[in-house]
Amino acid sequence: MSSTEHQAAVIADALLTDGFCLVPAAMPAGKVEAIDRDLAPAFENTPFCAGHFYGNRTRRFGRLLLRSVHAEAFVQHEAILQAAEHILAPACDTIQLNLTQGIAIHPGELAQMPHRDQDMWRLGPGAAECLVNVIWPFTPFTCENGATRIWPRSHGPAAREDPPDSEALQIEMEPGDALVFLGSALHGAGANISGDIRRGMIAGYCLGWLKPYENQWLAYPPAIARRFSPELAALVGYRQHRPNLGNHEGLCPSLLLGDGPAPARGAADALLPAQWSATAEYAARQRSG
Repeated sequence: MSSTEHQAAVIADALLTDGFCLVPAAMPAGKVEAIDRDLAPAFENTPFCAGHFYGNRTRRFGRLLLRSVHAEAFVQHEAILQAAEHILAPACDTIQLNLTQGIAIHPGELAQMPHRDQDMWRLGPGAAECLVNVIWPFTPFTCENGATRIWPRSHGPAAREDPPDSEALQIEMEPGDALVFLGSALHGAGANISGDIRRGMIAGYCLGWLKPYENQWLAYPPAIARRFSPELAALVGYRQHRPNLGNHEGLCPSLLLGDGPAPARGAADALLPAQWSATAEYAARQRSG
């Protein structure tokens, strides 16, 4: 087992046990400084949100892969991505990027209402894990400036129960650390009672057959996604989810990313192995009379 595979296994085990995992020094300081610098204009110019959930003293914006070339390294962190794939694989063929979002919590912001992110899909509490989120701090996250609160072991079947009596953990972090947590884990941003702005980003991964929080194909239309590596383009949605889901004219949407117009082709099956065998056998029985 490689060191990346070992780290991914440790993260996945913590997620399944506690619902979250703090990964210290997951990204070099230089990378954090570079993406924070790239996103500075958006942090400065994006209007404050409207509403108690998003936060009236909070700025949020998406499309980070378009705003900074450094975002790709965060989105494709090998061990975290492998852990997310391990957690989500039982319920899907492939995973997809759910969102990237820059978040700045300003002084005076109230604590966010505790919530579970995967409730947006209305699958019901205790459903299969649908989402893995990662919070990357660009500034120190402290109890005073709104560090994320999370309730350990409030995930999975525990989501069917009353809110836990236990106190939340407030996860203090340094730039370069990563907080990975399940979409079924109860959590929320803390209140910012300091004089400092708490800046960071979130990247999330969900089941490949769900509608993502951020519309990836509007965020990264083909003219933009064409610049991505094939692996990153697939992660943002330019691939089919078997059987035949998310196709374009019956074909894999990755064909839209080639040079020039895609050649005319008829729709082609994209099936799981068992489905491919079943349809082939069904057709063969008919041909044999």
